[in-house]
Amino acid sequence: MEPIELTFPCDTDPERLDSFIARSVPELTRSAALRLIETGQATVNGQPQKPSLKLKGGEAVTVTIPPPAPAQPQPQEIPLEILYEDGDIVVVNKGAGMVVHPGAGNAEGTLVNALLAHCKDLSGIGGELRPGIVHRIDKDTSGTLVIAKSDRAHNGLADQFKVHSIKRIYLALVYGSPKEDRGRIESVIGRHPVERKKMSGKARHGKNAITHWRVEARYPGVTLVRLKLETGRTHQIRVHLSEAGHPLLADEVYGGGSRLAQLKDPVLKQMIRAMGRQALHAKTLGFLHPVSGEYLEFDTELPPDMAGIVAYLEDINRGQGAGD
Repeated sequence: MEPIELTFPCDTDPERLDSFIARSVPELTRSAALRLIETGQATVNGQPQKPSLKLKGGEAVTVTIPPPAPAQPQPQEIPLEILYEDGDIVVVNKGAGMVVHPGAGNAEGTLVNALLAHCKDLSGIGGELRPGIVHRIDKDTSGTLVIAKSDRAHNGLADQFKVHSIKRIYLALVYGSPKEDRGRIESVIGRHPVERKKMSGKARHGKNAITHWRVEARYPGVTLVRLKLETGRTHQIRVHLSEAGHPLLADEVYGGGSRLAQLKDPVLKQMIRAMGRQALHAKTLGFLHPVSGEYLEFDTELPPDMAGIVAYLEDINRGQGAGD
């Protein structure tokens, strides 16, 4: 893995080396940072140091994360909403709160764990009995995902994602009201230059990201937006909407939390707090079947938390119309 280069800010209080690394690199815990320092895989100005070293400002910290040790996810009987399944692929409507793939801090309870229990006919990917994850959505984003059950299907789907031929439509509830009814956002998205747990359109290095959007409905203080992805970068929609001045409802990472106080409706504010996750749903997924070549398209309704907010806002709009 390519080394991660960090610089400790000059205008901040001194901080322990292990604490700074854990805070700056999202995939590392404090104990993991400690192990990297002790094994010489995290250095300061090119030299190994103790985890307790106090950084004072301007130090160059280099972190090299070794490849993870192979781990075999275990099957778990977790309920899934299956939209389609055959011998090559399975399409699911993932609920908010479910991680797609096991990782640091999420060894179980993931979509992969559930699929290993559900799929009795996996031919496996790369010689291992596991489902092939060709795309992901965030833990707290709900919606449609396709998963490969064989190498042939995995390769066929991966090729379509690579050339951006997959149809992906999202619905989002955002703060404010865009001036236009539709538009296109393009930027280079990469790791945020300071806040390492975030992505940013202001990153020094990143990949080109394109999002097409249009307004579906306008409400007091909130807009329902339809988005079509041309690319699929990490946090793409969340970054693009936030940097356009319209963060997602309840998206604490990308500015949604600070906008909540500006809403005057106490009922709406409580509904947003109760949702507890960014208001984003992967509504539609369309692609060519990787083996048969048949075009398949799957469409899902808004989950109850987002649908409830939309219904409430629609009632407000109808009430205002009746009073005109």
